Amino acid sequence: MNIKVLAFDTGGTVLDWHSGICKAFALAGKRHGVERDWHAVTNDYRRASMAEIVGKLEPAFNMDAVHRTVIDGVLSRHGLEVFTPQDRTQIHQAWYGLDAWPDFSAALGRLKRKLPVVSFTMLPLAMVMAVSRRNGLEWDAVISCEMIGAYKPQPLAYEQAARWMDVAPGQILMVACHNFDLNAARACGYHTAFVRRPLEWGPAGPPDPHPHPDCTVVVNDFSALAQHLGA
Repeated sequence: MNIKVLAFDTGGTVLDWHSGICKAFALAGKRHGVERDWHAVTNDYRRASMAEIVGKLEPAFNMDAVHRTVIDGVLSRHGLEVFTPQDRTQIHQAWYGLDAWPDFSAALGRLKRKLPVVSFTMLPLAMVMAVSRRNGLEWDAVISCEMIGAYKPQPLAYEQAARWMDVAPGQILMVACHNFDLNAARACGYHTAFVRRPLEWGPAGPPDPHPHPDCTVVVNDFSALAQHLGA
């Protein structure tokens, strides 16, 4: 491999969205004295959000807007209409307070000393800025699909990201825990690294945990990725 840039999926691969959002639902429920399977509610929220943004071209909204708009339907499906507008705002704002996976920060420092590191994400730029500052993540660049106007797995997203990084697709290693992202990147000429995140969806486990056999690299954690790349 002649890799010149490392591009990281950020939601799920770098950020533990499930724990942060599940906690926000549980806190709202506690205020109203209601109990649910908050893990299931959180995953329903995530699935509904992804369904509204994945693969979109030139949408009139970004993922932040989706997080705001789909929550009403999620709460209705789970009998949680008691949640107030303030509760809904608190849950939405929890996206801006997510923690990174514990193994990422140290590995990012190692990797950055060897190669440029780029957040290439469907999350909106403002959210990536907020969570990166919260977690001390220093990217060389952030490329959000909202900037391109094409959301993964649209080929245009990967093609434009490569143009902006001024490298050939075959000189980029796309790092993610999601096959749909890596498969699309590979189809556009990228090399791909699958990093397992077994807790991404909480106790239920990820819906697609097994890496595609065509992945260039498969590792269990970010420390192993850094070691594999000689960082």
